[in-house]
Amino acid sequence: MAQFVKLAWRNLWRNKRRTIITSASVFFGVVLSSFMRSMQEGSYDQYIRAIVNSYTSHIQIHKKGYWNDKIINNSFELNKTIESVLDKNSHITLYTPRFETFCLASSEDYTKGVMIMGVNPEKEDKITNISGKMRLGSYLKSGDEGVVLGSVLAKFLKLSVNDTLVLIGQGYHGTSAAGKFLVRGIIKHPSPELDRTLVVMDIGKCQELFSAPGLLTSMAIMVHDNKEVAETKDVLLRNLPTDLEVMDWEEMNELLMKQIESDRGSAVIIVDLLYLIIAFGIFGTIVMMMAERQKEFGVVMAVGMQKHKLILVVLLETVFIGMVGAITGIIASIPVLGYYYYHPIPFTGQAAEMMLEMGFDPVMFFSLDPLIFLKQALIVFLFTLAIGIYPVFNIWNLKITNALHN
Repeated sequence: MAQFVKLAWRNLWRNKRRTIITSASVFFGVVLSSFMRSMQEGSYDQYIRAIVNSYTSHIQIHKKGYWNDKIINNSFELNKTIESVLDKNSHITLYTPRFETFCLASSEDYTKGVMIMGVNPEKEDKITNISGKMRLGSYLKSGDEGVVLGSVLAKFLKLSVNDTLVLIGQGYHGTSAAGKFLVRGIIKHPSPELDRTLVVMDIGKCQELFSAPGLLTSMAIMVHDNKEVAETKDVLLRNLPTDLEVMDWEEMNELLMKQIESDRGSAVIIVDLLYLIIAFGIFGTIVMMMAERQKEFGVVMAVGMQKHKLILVVLLETVFIGMVGAITGIIASIPVLGYYYYHPIPFTGQAAEMMLEMGFDPVMFFSLDPLIFLKQALIVFLFTLAIGIYPVFNIWNLKITNALHN
């Protein structure tokens, strides 16, 4: 076998131009497909980070049934058991309590249904960076009796900093909830829906307003890396009380996941077309090579070389061409994509403004996930192997007399 490998490798470099052209087809296929996939996956990572860091967090804990029926009565009490489970999990970097409900917000002649989010100001800021979204006024402090409003909501209610907001709603188990709160600040939330409806207040004051001391509607949890979400969720499900549900960000953002899958599907068509062009390029080179070497094959078979051995040598040549192109393609892709990973492509003009309005950084991010390179190289390499079937049939059906005559 070693002799066949050595012979195949030497045969490749008898015609260096042909070998380089064929390997270059594989090389550019790997580079271009890796670039496209890296850009696409980098964009998805950007969307996911924006969603996770703007509201949902990586994981949330609720009372069973809360996500489908978000009423104040579907709340739970934070106890030592829950805190112990969260504190012992090494993947969890931060968790913060939330008390969320809905009520009417009023200012003079203007009234609107709003979402109330009671939070621990310091912990919540580490997840959603509310203080970084401030447009007017200041962020809340622990125990603060004021509120922070979304900018669109504040504009609708004609409110500014130091104005008074009136909240009227229903508290825990049907009690009345009403109160006046000073507007401490106004934020520009990346989510248009939340920017139209969000009212943020200290969780203690929120529980007091809705007669629900010590109760939570959710616990927002962050982990070190998105890859740890599934494992962390499984651990929490096994150790938390059975009346609680644990949901990851994918479950809480089903629409986003469907959009990503749909976009991936459309991108597959473009990449497949690229693969098809590459495959025809390689196939054309292999056909040319086989036509040029007919007499060579006839001579070696005439002096006694068996067909199956000749087939093995030619097949090894095709494998080496694919390997050279795939490996060099990976080596060339890594520094190029590494540069764009650390120096994302910035958007300008209307595109940048639109992305900022949606809460995304106005840049095109890239991904350095090793699977991107390996997957593209493997696919192109498999195409090369599939094309290698042609020389096998060609040699198997080759007649010595015809080959020598040609």
